Amino acid sequence: MIPRVTLPGGYSISRLIKGGWQLVGDHGTVNAEQARCDMASFVTAGITTFDCADIYAGVEELIGTFRRAFPELAARMQVHTKLVPDLSELERIDLRYLERIIDRSLLRLGMERLDLVQFHWWDFGVPRYVEAAIALEKLRRAGKIAHLAVTNFDTARLRELLDAGVPVLAHQVQYSLLDQRPKSSMVGLCQEHGIALLCYGTVAGGFLSERWLGRPEPDSPFANRSLTKYKLIIDDFGGWALFQELLAVLARIAARHGSDIASVATRAVLDRAGVAAAIVGATNTAHLQAHSRIGVLSLDSSDLAAIATVTEQRHGPGGEVYGLERDRNSRHGSIMRYELNALTKGSASARVSVRGAHNAG
Repeated sequence: MIPRVTLPGGYSISRLIKGGWQLVGDHGTVNAEQARCDMASFVTAGITTFDCADIYAGVEELIGTFRRAFPELAARMQVHTKLVPDLSELERIDLRYLERIIDRSLLRLGMERLDLVQFHWWDFGVPRYVEAAIALEKLRRAGKIAHLAVTNFDTARLRELLDAGVPVLAHQVQYSLLDQRPKSSMVGLCQEHGIALLCYGTVAGGFLSERWLGRPEPDSPFANRSLTKYKLIIDDFGGWALFQELLAVLARIAARHGSDIASVATRAVLDRAGVAAAIVGATNTAHLQAHSRIGVLSLDSSDLAAIATVTEQRHGPGGEVYGLERDRNSRHGSIMRYELNALTKGSASARVSVRGAHNAG
């Protein structure tokens, strides 16, 4: 059973969201026909909300071909995309630039109106994010967007958008047992304004699973970008030994409930204040049966206390939401790529590898 939640304005989504980053090809070869069949399985199972982005090369198009191939299932879907302007364009962004990105997403997805657009801004030192968000609100009022959201904003800048009257429905953030940065101030602000948290990284790119229980610490290079990204989070959390303690606790809880580590880790995040949904970065349907049982998985006080015995020993990561990743000189920021939109470079260039995509949603 996949639970659902209704956001302000009557917008209903599944509490598990099918992520799209894993379909860009950097997590292994993508068979488009199989990917479309997998999408059908997810929707049929009740995971009707899909997450993608303008910078996830080929993913909007892939969802668009699915929508055309399975119109009855498409009618049950909600598609969340992102708008991620290139770093080099931040000084020059205007309504026309943003409208071109929105129109491109509409064309790729085969939609007349985008269900939800999540706005990202690379550098708050370029203080035009409020102006850009207001321009997106104009496009929403024009009927091209149903709902506006943000991704990876910090508390102060999100408050600026709200003070400017931008109707932010949701905020996509990294939030997990390993990374609790949203708890510092973001959760409170979002609850104050009725903003739903859509959480990525809840299973740390697959690290929070039986596969890594009892395994020696891996060395780079890693098999995919998710592992590269989330190994840094594990290092900040307290290192491999503390991470193994967490996996052992989660394994015992999972065994008691007839579940698995990833489901327990996801359920723990879903039960947190302000969290509307968790984004599952599945490349295929291998874990769909486990996903389908999350709705009936209930963690009790003893489960949460056992988890806390480990997570309370954490060293980090600290600071604001996405603060480490936004620092281009940091270990986290140095793996990013900031010029992925390729709006002015033509459709062929827009399909280049997204090895530095800004999250795992």
